Amino acid sequence: MVQIANIVRLSFRDYSHEWRMSGCFVLALASVLAPMMILFGLKFGIVSTMLYELVENPVNREVKPIGSGRYNDAWIDLFRDRGDVEFIIPKTRALAATIQLKSKTAKRILSTELLATAQGDPLLTGSISVPDDYSELILSWSAAKKLKVKAGDEIDASLSRQFQGKRERVHLPLKVIGVADAAVTSRNVAFVNLDLLIASEQFKDGRAVAQLGWEGNSDELAVRVYPSFRLYARSIYDVEKIVGDLEKEGARIKANVAEITTVRSIDQNLSVIFWIIACVGAIGFSFSLGASLWANVDRKRKELSVLRLIGFKSGRIVMFPVLQSCYTAILGWLLAVLVYLGFEYLINFFLAPRLNLDRALCFLLTEHFLWALGLTVVIAIFAAILGGVRAASIQPSDGLRDV
Repeated sequence: MVQIANIVRLSFRDYSHEWRMSGCFVLALASVLAPMMILFGLKFGIVSTMLYELVENPVNREVKPIGSGRYNDAWIDLFRDRGDVEFIIPKTRALAATIQLKSKTAKRILSTELLATAQGDPLLTGSISVPDDYSELILSWSAAKKLKVKAGDEIDASLSRQFQGKRERVHLPLKVIGVADAAVTSRNVAFVNLDLLIASEQFKDGRAVAQLGWEGNSDELAVRVYPSFRLYARSIYDVEKIVGDLEKEGARIKANVAEITTVRSIDQNLSVIFWIIACVGAIGFSFSLGASLWANVDRKRKELSVLRLIGFKSGRIVMFPVLQSCYTAILGWLLAVLVYLGFEYLINFFLAPRLNLDRALCFLLTEHFLWALGLTVVIAIFAAILGGVRAASIQPSDGLRDV
């Protein structure tokens, strides 16, 4: 342990004494490492921004059926239980999923699209609670603005139909329990409980809705069948598989598969380019540092042989160039980080606003800096093996020849 402590102390003293040469090594490493960190920061920032926009916008995870199909509750439940499906709920026919809304604060009657919702709906994130029964609804921002209502207000909802040769209209008082964000949809939409959506279809089809007192023909469906559904994948990486499974069942599907594939392809291609540049830089610096340490050992051959002469073992002598290589790695990494942080600020402050980005264009996570440090130290140690092998071959007698 005493020899190890002495080698650490002597290697550092020698490293700091020859600060000009040591500084050149540090600058050489920083000049290789800093551009790679900036390149990776841009790659990570750009791709992360694109993925963030894809992931955060639930529209990109939506899987839309085209046309009309036949989906019963058992089929819906089967997909709801899948691990790659975040949310699924049935939809009725488009003509039946409309309702007329009237508020006390607006003169117009607004024809509004009905969408069923439930707990976990990706379109209704945040603190908005979902409608529990027939008497509640959530309005889109556009509908709420036109009706001049807010959460807590009461509105009148009405449905009309042609039944047995007569024109009929029913009214239903509804309470607005929330207003969706403007980014959710630009359409006039009312998010309601699934039971109200089904009741609207039953009424327009001339069937009775006993729960609401709406008269009509007997509603004795053995198995309820829905023409469509609203489905969101848990991740953008799950969209392609879900689309494939649905198409195998004969459904025609529309999803943002092409856009998602493009982003993933950009990520993979940029990663390949980055690692090619990183490997070329690492190999080049390794040989440069190894050759420098080899020459440094030759230059200090007399001093190292004296250490052997006074009892230091070969393994301890090998530590001399290895430790100095580690000093270079740590200091070079630290300088590269400072250079990177400076360029990161300049890129995000000047360039990102010009590209109309509201997120950072270039950034790295803490673990990225730690990975860079670890890899730099490992490469430096391997590069020091050349100098270490040279140092281990020095014999104690080599110092006596120069006396």
